[in-house]
Amino acid sequence: MDDTLHQSCSWTFPDPALADRDGLLAMGGDLEPDTLLTAYSQGIFPWYSDDSPVLWWCPDPRMVLFPDRLKVSKSLGQSIRNKGYRVLFDSDFASVIRHCARVPRMNQHGTWITSEMENAYVRLHREGFAHSAETYLDGKLAGGLYGVSLGGIFFGESMFRDERDASKVALYHLVQLLKEWQFDLIDVQQSTAHMRRLGAEELPRSTFLDLLHESLRKPTRRGKWKDVSRES
Repeated sequence: MDDTLHQSCSWTFPDPALADRDGLLAMGGDLEPDTLLTAYSQGIFPWYSDDSPVLWWCPDPRMVLFPDRLKVSKSLGQSIRNKGYRVLFDSDFASVIRHCARVPRMNQHGTWITSEMENAYVRLHREGFAHSAETYLDGKLAGGLYGVSLGGIFFGESMFRDERDASKVALYHLVQLLKEWQFDLIDVQQSTAHMRRLGAEELPRSTFLDLLHESLRKPTRRGKWKDVSRES
């Protein structure tokens, strides 16, 4: 594992193979940077609501997007070419996660991005491990996404859009950047029809964990990615 990942986590996570049918593996602990990085390096992520303890998940199967398998529809291609979007990275991480927290989720009450989660990922961003891709239209934030980067893998967390295709445009430019940097895959975590239409696919958990192990051999691009911008 890359030296930047040698963290001093106070918690020991169970073997991901012990997760239940829904992928729930453990509960409790904290959201300190070391805890989060240790969890991600083992294929585990937090997902819970305000009225529950921290819950840790490792689903089987696991949805992932290989960068070279992104599907760009005709309408998305038009938005990329003609909409006038500008995409920046790590320019306003806090605003992106705040917008993501406000997005209504089907069959969910409230948000899973609690204030505790929001603060934890902003801190992880400040330490150079969490990143955002932001889509701007006429200088206004129109959509974006955020996630965690370790080795050759980007763990996607959430996305939002206030304008048509704005989050997909952010994803498109993120994928182009990750291809340039020779990333192996994007972890989508949960299976959704939306991401499947964009080319994401399901892998057995054991296959995903093997790929994760290999990806973590690559150095982590720690620090802000602000020197990268793209025009649509």
